[in-house]
Amino acid sequence: MFKVDLHYSWQPHPGKGFAVDAALFRTLFAIHETGSLAAAARMLRLSYRHVWGLMGKWQRVFGKPLVVMHQGRGATLSEFGQKLLWAEELVRARLTPGLDSVRQEVEQVLSQAMEAAPARLSICASHDLALAALRDRLAHRDGLKLDIRFKGSLESLEGFARGACGVAGFHIAEGLERSAAALFERHLDARRHRLVGLATRTQGLMMKRGNPKNISSLADLTHPDVRIVNRQRGSGSRIEFDELLSGAGIDAGEIQGYLDEEYTHLAVAATIASGKVDAGFGIKAAAAQYDLEYVPLLTERYYLACRADAMKQPELAELLGILRGDEFRRILFELPGYGDAITGFTYRVHDALALSRAAKRATPARRAARSR
Repeated sequence: MFKVDLHYSWQPHPGKGFAVDAALFRTLFAIHETGSLAAAARMLRLSYRHVWGLMGKWQRVFGKPLVVMHQGRGATLSEFGQKLLWAEELVRARLTPGLDSVRQEVEQVLSQAMEAAPARLSICASHDLALAALRDRLAHRDGLKLDIRFKGSLESLEGFARGACGVAGFHIAEGLERSAAALFERHLDARRHRLVGLATRTQGLMMKRGNPKNISSLADLTHPDVRIVNRQRGSGSRIEFDELLSGAGIDAGEIQGYLDEEYTHLAVAATIASGKVDAGFGIKAAAAQYDLEYVPLLTERYYLACRADAMKQPELAELLGILRGDEFRRILFELPGYGDAITGFTYRVHDALALSRAAKRATPARRAARSR
C-alpha cells in the first residue's frame, strides 16, 4: 500500500532557500505552556543551550524578539511570538482537512493499482474530531481505511443522496430537531436509508482564556465591542447557531463577524485563540484543544447515514464492529464533551431525527449486538 505525506511550509523570506523548522513552533508552544526556556527544554528533551540558540536564530531571521525573559520569573512569548504561534495553529486548523482529503484520494488511486488494496469506505461528513481520530488510527494498521471529506452536514447529505459517497456524517441538536430534520430529510429516504449513531457532543460558546469580554450568553454577542467568527452556511453548527439566535430573539445582523466563516471547529477555535475575534460557536473538544473558555448551550447527536441494503457489506460491517468496540469508546472518552449514549446503535431515519432521546429507539438486534 502506498503512503503519502503532504506538508506545507513557512517561508519568511521567499527565495532565500530556507523554511521555518517545525521545531520552532514546538518550542514556542513549550515555552507558552511552561513559562520558561529551561522547562521548555525539559519538556522537549533538548538542552537549554539548543533552545536558547533556536530562539536567537529565528529572532535574527524575523527581526523581532520571540521571547521576553523575566529575571527570576522565567520567560514568556513576546507579542510577535504569540502571534506567530497562533498563526501556525490557524493555518494548521484550516489546511489539515484539505491536505488529508487530497492525501486520501492520492493513496486510494495508487492503492487501487496494487493487487492487495485495502478495503476503503468513502465518507462525506460534517467536521468531527472523533471521526478524524478514528480515520488516523485505522490508517496505521491493516484492515478498513476511511476516506473522509469534511463538508457541512447539508452538503454531506446531498453528496450521499447523489451517490458521491457511501456514508454521510451529520449532527442534529436535541430540542432543535424539528427545523433541522426538515432540511436533512430532503436527502434521506426512510425506506432505503439507516442511521448509525457515532457519538453525542456538546456545542456552545468558545471564548479566549480569561474571557476578557465577559461573554456568558448569546445576548452578550451583540455588544458593540464583541466580534465572533461563524461556521459556514450549510454546516450543522451554523443551522444550530441560527436556531439558538432565533429562539433567543436575537437579530444576527446585530452580531459583528456573523458573516465571517470558518469551515471546521478547530479553525474557529484557532481564530479565537489568535486574538482576531472574541468568540465563536463550536464543540467543547475544540475549545479544550486551544485552552479556551467554554459555555455549553446544547447537546447534539452525530449520525452516519448509510444505505440499508449495504449494512451487511464488509466495509460497513467492519465499521460497525469498530464503533461498538472498546477502542473507539476510548477515543470518545479522551475528547471533552463527547459521549457514547448512541454509539454503535442503528436507527430508522424518522426515529433518529424526530426524538430528543433517540437511544431509546435503537433496534433490538443492534442493541444486543453492541452489548456483546
